Amino acid sequence: MAVAQSHHFPTPPPPLDQDKPAQSPSDAQPRLRIDYGKLQREADELAREAQTIPADMASVRQGMLPKDVIEKLKQIEKLSKRLRTELNP
Repeated sequence: MAVAQSHHFPTPPPPLDQDKPAQSPSDAQPRLRIDYGKLQREADELAREAQTIPADMASVRQGMLPKDVIEKLKQIEKLSKRLRTELNP
């Protein structure tokens, strides 16, 4: 003889941070506001930095490592990543 079992699931605990109201579904979506002016300035800065690398590489071929070339490459990478993230959230 099979006995029908009813499932009584426990209620979830209240949120730990009760000062904040619960998020509505629209709040959970990321904001897609893009500052195109800022992106353009960063793209211009990226282009300026990148233009200096060929001359630095010519110095490297002659056996001299310009002291700021590593920092320039890091800055190029940082700007590139920031632009990529902003344009492809």
